[in-house]
Amino acid sequence: MRMVFGLVLLAGIALAGGAVYMAKNYIGQYQTALAKERAQREKVVPTIPVYVAERPLKYGEALTMEDVRTVDWPENAIPEGAFTEDNPIFAEGETKPRVVLRSMEKDEAVLAVKVTEPGEEAGLTSRLERGMRAFAIKVDVASGVSGFLRPGDRVDVYWTGRVDQSLSQDRGEVTKLIEPGVKLIAIDQNAAGDLDGANIAQTVTVAIAPNQVAKLAQAQSTGRLSLSLVGAEDDTIASAIEVDQRSLLGIANQEVKAKVEQEKTCSIRTRRGADVVEIPIPCTN
Repeated sequence: MRMVFGLVLLAGIALAGGAVYMAKNYIGQYQTALAKERAQREKVVPTIPVYVAERPLKYGEALTMEDVRTVDWPENAIPEGAFTEDNPIFAEGETKPRVVLRSMEKDEAVLAVKVTEPGEEAGLTSRLERGMRAFAIKVDVASGVSGFLRPGDRVDVYWTGRVDQSLSQDRGEVTKLIEPGVKLIAIDQNAAGDLDGANIAQTVTVAIAPNQVAKLAQAQSTGRLSLSLVGAEDDTIASAIEVDQRSLLGIANQEVKAKVEQEKTCSIRTRRGADVVEIPIPCTN
């Protein structure tokens, strides 16, 4: 009996130890999972509902509430000008649609710069900033950078022509930078910035100040204008540039000697004996 009791006691102790071991492992796994869950919760970023495009939108399309929806957007990464619940894309009771100014893909955030105000048309007037004016420049395949210009690009404007001799000594044709970093707002009659491929334009429209309008109008009527495309990330401003035929060919400027016209005199010849005498008289012609 004692032997049986001892075996039962040993078996009970073994079972109790196994139960304690299993409980310890279970509690350890639970604590590990709980710590992972807490770590994941700490990584969760607060979000704010932001309006995005429900479908691809093209320039000039009317934008209504059926064309947008809200998605949760990280609060610390909301694009500037995005529409949120605090700044809805359509105010309560607003029935007039907005118009798309820039193409948007599905699920792209709708920004204030990409759409007009409710009821406003998508004309050039919506692209002009305060104090700016629209001015059209004639271009061709050469002066228009082979058709690779797009609305929103910036260009340097060069003038080529002959300077009046009364203003400067004759140096042949002169090419000069007259307006750096001018912004394009339309190509021909298209103000969208998503033109496909190269398009040979006949005119480009730029946004400039009123005094620049007069300057470009005078330049366009007295010579030829050429455009030079500025890089998208280039924030430098080109300095004064002027090239004439002499500097292009490396010919040093030489002073032109003025020719002094000799005074014209008139005379008659008379014979006095064996001598011939020349007598000056006033010129009648």
